[in-house]
Amino acid sequence: MNHSLVEVYSASSDAEAHIIKGLLESHGISCVLQPHAISSLDNILVPGSGAVNVLVESQAADEARRLIEAD
Repeated sequence: MNHSLVEVYSASSDAEAHIIKGLLESHGISCVLQPHAISSLDNILVPGSGAVNVLVESQAADEARRLIEAD
């Protein structure tokens, strides 16, 4: 079954995003980190330069949000 990815958290930095990723993965929830594009550069991604979305499969979203809120 193909599940879509949904955003469960928007981290303000790469470091914060990796902490959230570690939390989720330690509970068996796979996730993908998606950096925000810098709007002034029209979709050019610059690592370490801004917010990062944390995405999980839709069926794991509620559990992921619960874990993030509890942490």
